[in-house]
Amino acid sequence: MMKQILFAGVIGLFLTLVGTPLLIKLLARKGYGQYIRDDGPREHASKRGTPTMGGIAFIMATIAAYFLAKVITGSLDEDVDAAPTYSGVLVLGLMAGMGLVGFLDDYIKIVKRRSLGLRAKAKMAGQLIGGIAFAVLSLQFADNRGNTPASTKLSFVQDFGWSIGPVLFVVWALFMILAMSNGVNLTDGLDGLATGASVLVFGAYTFIGVWQFQESCANAATLINPDACYEVRDPLDLAVVSAALMGSCLGFLWWNTSPAKIFMGDTGSLALGGALAGLAICSRTELLLALLGGLFVLITMSVVIQVGSFRLTGKRVFRMAPLQHHFELKGWSEVLVVVRFWIIQGICVIVGLGLFYAGWAADK
Repeated sequence: MMKQILFAGVIGLFLTLVGTPLLIKLLARKGYGQYIRDDGPREHASKRGTPTMGGIAFIMATIAAYFLAKVITGSLDEDVDAAPTYSGVLVLGLMAGMGLVGFLDDYIKIVKRRSLGLRAKAKMAGQLIGGIAFAVLSLQFADNRGNTPASTKLSFVQDFGWSIGPVLFVVWALFMILAMSNGVNLTDGLDGLATGASVLVFGAYTFIGVWQFQESCANAATLINPDACYEVRDPLDLAVVSAALMGSCLGFLWWNTSPAKIFMGDTGSLALGGALAGLAICSRTELLLALLGGLFVLITMSVVIQVGSFRLTGKRVFRMAPLQHHFELKGWSEVLVVVRFWIIQGICVIVGLGLFYAGWAADK
């Protein structure tokens, strides 16, 4: 099974490294270029017309990498269980569903020349349909230990407290999916910023999946301390999905970093947000995601603060929101903002993984 993680990451990386320039040529030939706001930093004017909807590249690469890794490892070793799991397929389905909503938004914005894209109600309806479908299905398909892909309990480094019930769980899952999708969407304002930050978080979830598999309660008889085990349905397959996403985003970053040859668009940002929320829900690390994806939370909060302050006092806290544009208007170069924000995201991941390990060690 560990081979699947390696194959998924490498295949995802290769497919986006090779496939993204082909997508760039296709989008450029059709004239599907990015719209740039006139009230943003002046330096962004040069980005106008850069091909967008690049999220198509890593969505397709991730799905292909996941299933190709299954086929390859299954053919190399007949003793390996290479069958897709419900958890893995549900996370990929959520990613693709949210990506489809983003694609329709981008398509209307770029091709139909309607600057606002999908109408707010239509966009929200699409996100709600995808989110509800994922939440409802994730409470089905129990394994022989009674574990479903998701749990109706809240979780930090694992489940805690009482069950909140299926209805409240669906509401909670929807909140997570919408929050992370919009968080990544707001972060996607500078070349490579959201892509690089996502690589770091997917790397963290690859580690979490492997660790949860090694310390799974299904293997309690062989564990030194079975009291510290994890009740997660398909932890190793979630690591395969995370590795495929990490590899695909890393390959896309080659073309998306400054100066970007392509943007991910809402197609990519909504898909990445959905994937992050799905991984957190299925790995029982829901509240930990707020720390692992700390940069997305920070940037989202900057918008909330800016809007709230302006409505209450008529004054702005930042020169411009989201936060990355505030620093651009203060004179920081785009590359400087991106690298420093990546460092912040790296620190969030390190602290998050430290707390994840500390939670396991505390139960020993």
